[in-house]
Amino acid sequence: MNWQQTLDDYTYYLKLERGLSQNTIINYSLDIQKLMQWLDENEIRLSPKKIDKETLQKFVYDLAKQVNPRSQARSISGLKGFFNYLVFEDYREDNPMDLIDSPKLGRKLPDTLSEEEIDQLIAAIDLSHPQGERNRAMLETLYGCGLRVSELLDLKLSNLYFKEGFILVTGKGDKSRFVPIAEITQKYINIYKDQVRVHIQAKPESQDTLFLNRRGGRLTRAMVFTIIKDLTAKAGIKKNISPHTFRHSFATHLLQNGADLRAIQQMLGHESITTTEVYMHVDRSHLTRVMEEYHPRK
Repeated sequence: MNWQQTLDDYTYYLKLERGLSQNTIINYSLDIQKLMQWLDENEIRLSPKKIDKETLQKFVYDLAKQVNPRSQARSISGLKGFFNYLVFEDYREDNPMDLIDSPKLGRKLPDTLSEEEIDQLIAAIDLSHPQGERNRAMLETLYGCGLRVSELLDLKLSNLYFKEGFILVTGKGDKSRFVPIAEITQKYINIYKDQVRVHIQAKPESQDTLFLNRRGGRLTRAMVFTIIKDLTAKAGIKKNISPHTFRHSFATHLLQNGADLRAIQQMLGHESITTTEVYMHVDRSHLTRVMEEYHPRK
């Protein structure tokens, strides 16, 4: 049993049986590849079946010198998943990572933007060229619907149900959900769709894709990051902003305005409400309002 073949089998398992996204599978694979590289550099000839806790402990120790605690914890989690798979497939009797602890991490609260900062970013868009209308529609959709960047780029024309006030979104693990879409967001999508996109010759594989690049193909994640980075600098906002910041802001602003946490969970597509509860820590004022409104001793 060699490492590369085992890694290939593991990635097939993650895709076919776990239904994970391509980006998640790539990240899990990188964790295993780091271990494979370390074994090679140190001339350690142990197969996935034979590698022991002591060897893995040395790898984690060396890894800790190169990456921050959060990245280290992520790699340890990835390796635990890999060896759990080997146990599940009866290649091993034990998981050698079970007794290796991850570094203790504080809860990382997501960065958010105020409503004013959202407006500043959108106002910084140059609407004098066609890409401006596309970029405005994308940012309004990221913030107005709380989408992940992959969900934004996968949006299809056939999944826009504007009469019903919803869009159909494909999230992590190819799970679909309906997300409400406000009229203002619909308006900017329609402007882009009817005035700009109609003049772009879409590639055969992108005929149904909503947001296109100038050559008629699907936009990349890197392009969206670049657009947002440039707008952040232009707007003079001194924050580290990514597409995900709009999603965090969407959830935080809903909570600030009294939305139910369970409804936010459904709109964001979180499997567990524990993931959504991080926004309770971002906006503690919500807890105060709940206490004042519902507790008998006011």
